[in-house]
Amino acid sequence: MADITDLHHIDRKVGVVGLGYVGLPVAIAFAKARALTVAFDIDRRRIEELHRFFDRTRETTEAELRVLNIRMSSDVADLTDADFFIVAVPTPVDTTNRPDMSMVLAASRTVAKALKKGDIVVYESTVYPGATEEECVPVLERESGLKNGVDFFVGYSPERINPGDAQRRFENIVKVVSGQDAATLETVARVYGAVVTADSSR
Repeated sequence: MADITDLHHIDRKVGVVGLGYVGLPVAIAFAKARALTVAFDIDRRRIEELHRFFDRTRETTEAELRVLNIRMSSDVADLTDADFFIVAVPTPVDTTNRPDMSMVLAASRTVAKALKKGDIVVYESTVYPGATEEECVPVLERESGLKNGVDFFVGYSPERINPGDAQRRFENIVKVVSGQDAATLETVARVYGAVVTADSSR
């Protein structure tokens, strides 16, 4: 785990997968920081609404969407421009209160189609301990043909956004990040540190 306490220039191209209550504010934050940002969702209606500057979740405003330089897309091909992926899809629980990983795994398959050597995938989605390595990484490897830890790298940063809270937003809440190795952790911390201004603790 690492603390995020400093602002840095964003030197990665960010792709956010899942534009709900968590993903859209994340994408907006990076776009505001002038990072090349691709905001992806499989819901074409959602993308069409955002192109019309309408956010059904009310996490942003028409005025904000109009001035942002952000690419909203439901085309996986657009994600190939990114090299730093943030997966922010829901993980509901089933009838037995077990986490439903179907959307996270589907998002992993989507990211894998755009994955290239040197890319980093960070999971913001709420998952149980070990899920990233045990369930998500095998999907990324299988679908991309690349090797984790050699060709691409993964990290995790649990989402802490409170939907509807205009005061405590992605940019000013305490954020904790992790990476599979020291170099990945440093990059993840640097990228998030460019937009998150709150002090963070281990």
